[in-house]
Amino acid sequence: MTFIDDILNYDSLSIVGLQKNTGKTVSLNYVLDRLPVERKRIAVTSIGIDGETTDQVTRTQKPEIYLRQGMYFGTSEMHYRQKRIVSELIDVSDENTSLGRVVTAKALTGGKILLSGPSSSSGLKRWMKDMHRVGLDLVIIDGALSRMSLASPAVSQSMILATGAAYSTNMNTLVQQTAFVVDLIKIPLTSQENLDLLLPIEKGVWFKDSDGALHEIKTVSSLSQEIRFEGMDDCKTLYVAGALVDGFLEKVRKNPKLKSTELVVRDFTKIFVTPQQFRLFHKLGGTIHVLQKSKLIAVTVNPTSPLGVVLDSDTLCARLSEAIQLPVYDIMRLKDAEEKTANTICN
Repeated sequence: MTFIDDILNYDSLSIVGLQKNTGKTVSLNYVLDRLPVERKRIAVTSIGIDGETTDQVTRTQKPEIYLRQGMYFGTSEMHYRQKRIVSELIDVSDENTSLGRVVTAKALTGGKILLSGPSSSSGLKRWMKDMHRVGLDLVIIDGALSRMSLASPAVSQSMILATGAAYSTNMNTLVQQTAFVVDLIKIPLTSQENLDLLLPIEKGVWFKDSDGALHEIKTVSSLSQEIRFEGMDDCKTLYVAGALVDGFLEKVRKNPKLKSTELVVRDFTKIFVTPQQFRLFHKLGGTIHVLQKSKLIAVTVNPTSPLGVVLDSDTLCARLSEAIQLPVYDIMRLKDAEEKTANTICN
């Protein structure tokens, strides 16, 4: 059953769009419609706001989120009051968003809903942990790849990435840019020792010496125009808690004292470097690891852009799958094919 069976191997899933209108909500609805709710307890929430009928930026129509009976959901107080389903209130947390506290409930009927859950990575992790603590099998996160998002989809065990013509109407560019994001998602984890040491640190630039001692570099910011690494002759691991940008990566690459240093970032969403800088860094022997990562299960595509440009779906799926070595699905065509098969069997 496409990638649905793979999802069941993990306790959490993020569905992430590279751009608005790349089919993230269509992919989410496809997953929600096919998961075995009769034998799995499933909860869903969103990093941003999803389920609106109209995109607030492009003013284009958007698919609404449909929950099945028995599914759990986390949303803001504001959107909980606007729900169009019968539900059982489970919890009102202390986690505040701009739209109120996060409400957790169980759908007693199927229906459409607006989702707007925890807005920070720490809040998202707490909500996920609470869901697993009360016996839920799978937590699904409607994710975001945006500088505006403070919550990272990389906190989930698995991920589905949605891309498409809204990201670029040039197929060559679309394949290259999506493949680069996939490369970032696949960056390996750092050691467990580094994970335990660095994960609690959310700000600044730090380095670990050969004795395992941790030092903050207070004179250096990863976004600084002037970057001078001083007193780091014994730097084994360099940790950037914030954004990793081209200028910083270039300085690390050109510093002979850091040639064998492991560079660590929190997760792939913190990397804002060009493919050229990223690949040059690796080509010259640089090492980048992350503290958090997800298993990328599949990539979905929407070949139609909001401007009306339509790419050839078969060609796009084939080229992208070859570039990333993962299954790629056009969800709308996949649904059509499944419905035709079901009708054939019924007839």
